Amino acid sequence: MKNINIKSVLLALTLIGTIVSCDSDYKEETPSIAGIAVANPNFSTLEGAAVQGGVVGVLSNSNPNDPSGHYTVFAPTNDAFARLGLVDAGTLGGLQNDFLTNTLLYHVSNGDLLASKIMNGGTSTSALGVDRRFISRGNDLYINGSKIILTDVNASNGTVHAIDKVMIATGVNIVESAILLKDAKVFKAPELTFLVQAVISSGLASVLADPDNNFTIYAPTDAAFKAAGFATLDDVKNAPQATLQAVLLNHAIVGGKFTSEQTSTTAVTAGGGTLTYSAFLNGTFTVKSNGIATPAKMVIPDIQCSNGIVHVIDTVLLP
Repeated sequence: MKNINIKSVLLALTLIGTIVSCDSDYKEETPSIAGIAVANPNFSTLEGAAVQGGVVGVLSNSNPNDPSGHYTVFAPTNDAFARLGLVDAGTLGGLQNDFLTNTLLYHVSNGDLLASKIMNGGTSTSALGVDRRFISRGNDLYINGSKIILTDVNASNGTVHAIDKVMIATGVNIVESAILLKDAKVFKAPELTFLVQAVISSGLASVLADPDNNFTIYAPTDAAFKAAGFATLDDVKNAPQATLQAVLLNHAIVGGKFTSEQTSTTAVTAGGGTLTYSAFLNGTFTVKSNGIATPAKMVIPDIQCSNGIVHVIDTVLLP
């Protein structure tokens, strides 16, 4: 990998040091994937997630679904989990266990996928059954919107690559994904109640749920809707349908793109408006529409749905 930064080097050194220094009196056996997470402080949140999600046993043993007996895991670091506000077992408790288990499985695939075999434009099927795709951006390589910051850590039952963002896939369409958030089936504190109501009241639900349509959606949180003047759900319900359609279509770009794939500085919305992007920094960017003064920041980027990509943002992109 090119352009590995100092933080990545320190992570690599810590990994190597942890693996080889457990007992100086004898040669330590190569740890399992789960053992690497347990032994290394940079993966302590991943360890807690694996325990809560019930996958420790899976990642401790041989893979029965591959002739090699191996897995490849794209392992989010503690910093990756912290970007979602998940820093310890207490905050992990804010996630539904089924969602957590599926999220972890989304980071796992069968066999050994070494860095030398990872190519721009390639894909890899996860243990969840959903494909992830690889994107080159500058000198860096991404899996979906997550940068691969360390490669080819050898485990007794496979290979570990470290990544800088947790990958999320819902397995359902954009509308159903928003409903999962609203009904607290993903995070226990729902965030998109107002958005779901706007989609329903606007009459656009069938468009956004259509498997033949593929979108990038910028999804404002409930707090964002309130800040835009929709104080209650009734305000959304009673808004003119044409107004809601204009607002929502200003959050939709035809074609689903992860943050790592967005290289232009502007994009035309499904409603004919223009969005302007800031520079790509630390895996995200801000988004500005003509109707707002302050750009929207990303709260949760790169949520993969069956018909596109959703980025949760903190401001409504008014036309």
